[in-house]
Amino acid sequence: MTPADRAILERLENEGNEELVLTPRLLADNTDYARTTVQEHLADLLDHGLVEYFDETASVYQLSDRGRAYLAGELDVSELEDDE
Repeated sequence: MTPADRAILERLENEGNEELVLTPRLLADNTDYARTTVQEHLADLLDHGLVEYFDETASVYQLSDRGRAYLAGELDVSELEDDE
């Protein structure tokens, strides 16, 4: 996990509020990362099951149950490495 990965997950989580569903562009606009960086990290997060498509055709992402578990400290990073 990188700082960009965590920033993306935390933005989708939107702690204290309703979770968000966002495009890579909106994620980039609301983090310190460029859209290309966000897109690359979203692909990895999707591969690890930490995010999922809300609308695949429109490239809209949402936090998955596994992503919520990671942010809650219920999923260890070593479990993500096992997926590779």
